[in-house]
Amino acid sequence: MTMDADSVRGIGRRRLLGWSGLAAAAASGAQLVTARPGHAAPARTDPDAIPPDARPGGAYDRYVAKLAAEDKFSGVILLSHRGRTVLSRSYGMADKEKGVRNHEGVAFSLSSAGKPFGAVAVLQLVQRGEVKLWDTVGTHLTGFAKEIAEKVTIHHLLSGTSGLSNPDVDVRRVFQSREEVREYNERWARQAELVAAPGTPTDHVGAEVAIPALIVEAVTGTTYWDYVEEHIFRRCGMTGTAFCTRPRWLTDERVAHPYMELADGGRVDAVRYLDKDSPSPHQPGKNPGRNFIDAPGDGGFATAPDLVRFAHALTDGTVLDRPYAEVLTAAKTPLPPQQGGLRNGRAPAADAGFGAYSMPVHITNGQWLWGRAGGDPGVGASWNIYPDTGWVGVILSNCDGVPLWEIIDREIKAVTGGR
Repeated sequence: MTMDADSVRGIGRRRLLGWSGLAAAAASGAQLVTARPGHAAPARTDPDAIPPDARPGGAYDRYVAKLAAEDKFSGVILLSHRGRTVLSRSYGMADKEKGVRNHEGVAFSLSSAGKPFGAVAVLQLVQRGEVKLWDTVGTHLTGFAKEIAEKVTIHHLLSGTSGLSNPDVDVRRVFQSREEVREYNERWARQAELVAAPGTPTDHVGAEVAIPALIVEAVTGTTYWDYVEEHIFRRCGMTGTAFCTRPRWLTDERVAHPYMELADGGRVDAVRYLDKDSPSPHQPGKNPGRNFIDAPGDGGFATAPDLVRFAHALTDGTVLDRPYAEVLTAAKTPLPPQQGGLRNGRAPAADAGFGAYSMPVHITNGQWLWGRAGGDPGVGASWNIYPDTGWVGVILSNCDGVPLWEIIDREIKAVTGGR
């Protein structure tokens, strides 16, 4: 659900950065050399060269294969360079009961990795002049506390600086329809309270995702799901991507099932066993299968090639004109080092991190990195864009026990040549 603190931390934890300054120059064709603080600028190699670690049989490929052999990875990884697939690997089962294996055409739950779709939807409305980033919540919605309606702006929500609280969530409720999900989340969003001055950075507040989705619905007169599917997924040619309902999750062989770890160490198909709970300290009692459909502003299901298509669509004018794509990915606030959470105290593989709209952006090994990650019981997802060099990396998994952040770090090192 939108309101769950289900996003993994570090790279992909909140907002993304990009297209401003040096990144914009890179997009125009300039070759960039960015010095790291206290370091000489790294030597720029041939931008068309494929780093050895990113090639089939390279260090990254071997690392993920070893994880799969040890039952620590089930899913798909993909590396693409300037639209050409360099590495694609699939491991494990999409549906063990039916004997369906994972492959490139299987869609995986995105969890928080789908949140930037909502930011893109809002910026499409801004681009058309139907919404202003300085509009307050009350400009488009009713039923919110006066101080929220009058003081919290769309910019605050998208940049993670709303000052709002995170209301409690009923993680054991089993939803039975799209309408029930919408009504519950609308009521839930209105329970948020202003606990800090607008402009104060917050930590993964679900209302910051739910309220923009409500604004999209109020302005367009359609559901968030239908708007995003028509104006983002279809425009990008993301034919394997959708907001799947539970019945489709159960029956469509092209949708991966989440294998959730139980307290006794075993794994269970979460979507088939709604009575089972996750023991994870980050999401105690949760089961993603209980959501009839992902809450507006959150989630979705996507294939790895479709996420590559989305990545290119962010930079080629397909979903946003370039100035608004720059607004989406431009650095808004510096992010402090992330500790704890699903990263278990591991520092992100980046020299500097910033909050952008619904995603973080980083400078790592002398180049920009934009991306978003997400996690649920039995679910792990990450997509990274390397705009200076034309790389896109995707990681999608459907079982617990996957060291997602280690895989992300290995991908970054393989692509950027870091150590």
